[in-house]
Amino acid sequence: MGQSVAKSAEAFRTISEAAKELDVPQHVLRHWEEVFGQVRPMRRAGGRRYYRPLDLDLLRGIRVLLYDQRYTTKGVQKIFKDEGIKYISELGRRVAAGQSIDIRPVIDEDGALPNAAPDNKTNGADDDVLELGADARVSPAPPPAMSADVRKTLTALLARLEKVQEVLDEASLALEAIDVADEQRSAHGK
Repeated sequence: MGQSVAKSAEAFRTISEAAKELDVPQHVLRHWEEVFGQVRPMRRAGGRRYYRPLDLDLLRGIRVLLYDQRYTTKGVQKIFKDEGIKYISELGRRVAAGQSIDIRPVIDEDGALPNAAPDNKTNGADDDVLELGADARVSPAPPPAMSADVRKTLTALLARLEKVQEVLDEASLALEAIDVADEQRSAHGK
């Protein structure tokens, strides 16, 4: 009887089981629930969370966007707004199935990547590409040539932005840990 039986894919998961399956700390799941209103696990008596398979798909999609694709929280919120919950859940389903993910976002007039022109579109659908926007396939053509100085400046700026994102992520996690510690102290009446 000492053997544990693995839960089926359809079974609900507790927060600890979901965190282990997604390889993120439990406080991150609670944080995502606050930041992304679309994450709504079932709650039972005492506020205990139970994650349905659809919740796990959504969380996997969020994880892919934040950790693998390096979107910011605001970027993921924009994807929720523009593409909807089904898009992000589909990302999660593909990850769970072991499929590769290739996201090709549309960058508007303020960005650097234009939408593909109709005659530059790839013939047929590419099942490995989840596109953002109605006409979101990015042209496979290389970007226009840029000077070495511009490339060097952009590379340095990207490195600085990545460091800033890391610091912000650390600060966010530290604030979350402080909140959890405060909740624990108040729960224990200290």
